[in-house]
Amino acid sequence: MDLKKIDDESVTKNLESRSLGSSPKNSSGQLGLKSKEFGQISNKDLFLRADKIDFKSWDVQLDKHLSRVWSRDRDKDVHAKKEEWEIDLAKLDIRNVIAHGTYGTVYRGVYDGQDVAVKVLDWGEDGLATVAETANLRTSFRQEVAVWHKLDHPNVTKFVGASMGTSDLKIPSNNASNSAQNSLPSRACCVVVEYLPGGTLKKYLIRNSRKKLSFKIVVQLALDLARGLSYLHSKKIVHRDVKTENMLLDLNRTLKIADFGVARVEAQNPRDMTGETGTLGYMAPEVLDGKPYNRKCDVYSFGICLWEVYCCDMPYADLSFAEVSSAVVRQNLRPDIPKCCPSSFANILRKCWDANPDKRPEMDEVVRLLEAIDTSKGGGMIPEGQTSGCFCFPTRRGP
Repeated sequence: MDLKKIDDESVTKNLESRSLGSSPKNSSGQLGLKSKEFGQISNKDLFLRADKIDFKSWDVQLDKHLSRVWSRDRDKDVHAKKEEWEIDLAKLDIRNVIAHGTYGTVYRGVYDGQDVAVKVLDWGEDGLATVAETANLRTSFRQEVAVWHKLDHPNVTKFVGASMGTSDLKIPSNNASNSAQNSLPSRACCVVVEYLPGGTLKKYLIRNSRKKLSFKIVVQLALDLARGLSYLHSKKIVHRDVKTENMLLDLNRTLKIADFGVARVEAQNPRDMTGETGTLGYMAPEVLDGKPYNRKCDVYSFGICLWEVYCCDMPYADLSFAEVSSAVVRQNLRPDIPKCCPSSFANILRKCWDANPDKRPEMDEVVRLLEAIDTSKGGGMIPEGQTSGCFCFPTRRGP
């Protein structure tokens, strides 16, 4: 059967709908199409057979087109007006790796003459995430940074700046063989914060696990953390991963809250905040049980940290993750409070890790309770090797 010449208008509509945005008509009313089979074709002379159309090829071309559009938009972002928190990566000098995490790597460096820590968030290699997934991650990152850069408190790690792309970020490699490992995906982002040489609170407690800390130092660290969390909560921010590994110390042993990787602005409706977020041993029962939660989950985690600071020990050290999760929710499991712990301090612990979130105090109340504690007579955890029991030490203990 002979193929009849297809009407110009129907061809145009058909091809435009099939190609999802192919080249527009030129001034003479012709539809310019380029393909391996047809070359340059005008709709004036076009004959088509449906069984000869290579739709798979068109899909490939469409993917390439979308990729070019994404790259062009990214280039536009570079030349667009920068956010107030964006930094000049040319001023950033990366020195060495500090730590590796789930979402990236933390480096030590110098930015514009200031010692900084640089957290590079790679979110996986290029090609493993779709354009839409990467766009969502970048949007979320931008929102978190927009909140963090406005925070200003002596017990919150100072935000220096961030970058939405790492094309100008130069990571030193130890040798030529691992240079590939130091290459970064073009879609990665980085956060730059002040560098705190005292390390994490977790490591500090481990170093003092035998001799323990004086009660005065315990309360000082507890107050630093309480004041930092109280400030965040006043800004409607829930940290959601309060633990000693996420607390940093400066050279004066001042504690500062760090790692806002899972922090978020508190929802007005608590039911909007669900899901297991945090670290198991510090997670509140309602979080472990998948129930709605609010800022009071931070108060619970603070209580566990408080016990850890006092005892210089790990909570639930002899239990598996599964045992902890089940017992905390169903059996009201909590760490054992030592007999030598002053009642004023022990009461704060019990209030903070109450199973009912509504009965837990607000962090500003915790600050007032800690400020009222008298540390002049001691009361810290008894060091290993000394006689057990409660008594006042005539001299200060700990560092």
